[in-house]
Amino acid sequence: MKAVFITYNQAFKDELITILDRMSQRGFTMWEEVQGRGSQKGEPHYGDHAWPTMNGAILAIMEDAKVAPLLERIHTLDKGFERQGLHAFVWAVEGGV
Repeated sequence: MKAVFITYNQAFKDELITILDRMSQRGFTMWEEVQGRGSQKGEPHYGDHAWPTMNGAILAIMEDAKVAPLLERIHTLDKGFERQGLHAFVWAVEGGV
């Protein structure tokens, strides 16, 4: 099992949920108002007067076989809007109840 943590400009929310639905990835946790800025490019998302947009985040625990296809779809979505901020990180999951 893997944990995929996705951070995104709030504008990507619907597309990301659609991707997860089409991959039959039912389980995930989502935070709708997350502040941050990219480490190399893109604009900050602070939800204030200077930087009014916000980020969101999704954490999905999934089978290993689903990870690469998900990352490919996220990368394709990101390529058209690189300055908006869309990133995914993967961690190994050792167990749960």
